[in-house]
Amino acid sequence: MRNPQLVRFILVGLIGYVAWYTAYSAWLRPATLLDEWVIHSMVVATEWFMEAIGWEVLPAVEADLRHRVGVVGTNGVHIGDPCDGVVLFALYALFLVAFPGPWRHKLWYIPAGIAVLHAVNIARVIALLFVQYAAPEWLQFNHDYTFTVLVYAVVFALWYAWVRWFVLAKSPSTP
Repeated sequence: MRNPQLVRFILVGLIGYVAWYTAYSAWLRPATLLDEWVIHSMVVATEWFMEAIGWEVLPAVEADLRHRVGVVGTNGVHIGDPCDGVVLFALYALFLVAFPGPWRHKLWYIPAGIAVLHAVNIARVIALLFVQYAAPEWLQFNHDYTFTVLVYAVVFALWYAWVRWFVLAKSPSTP
């Protein structure tokens, strides 16, 4: 085999993705509150930020775990399971597990990256609230394209940083 690291990356990534997808679809999503907790934390953080900068948020209409957040004068936005970032967290982590690099750094870099992605996702919801308030006709476009591209750009930036700092920096052929 010409590149055993590439084969390892593909196999670990593929097996990891199938295992994640199976566990998430069959058990995590239907039998746990993982998605609900992540969404609720996004709602709470978004409301805290909006109130901190002086915007009045919509009153809570759901009981414990809420999926809707907004500011007065709008309908608010609904955060669904596909938009909570949980699947993205898993893909990010799987990439790093499959990619070469020291485990002592993976053990902190993976959770730190997930925290960054969660914060970026909260910032995305906040930005969508501003879009909804100022130009509601642009909400769907920005949700589907602009902020999706930005979130994935952050994922790629984290992956790139991993490769630069922990893989290429350790490579003997790196100038």
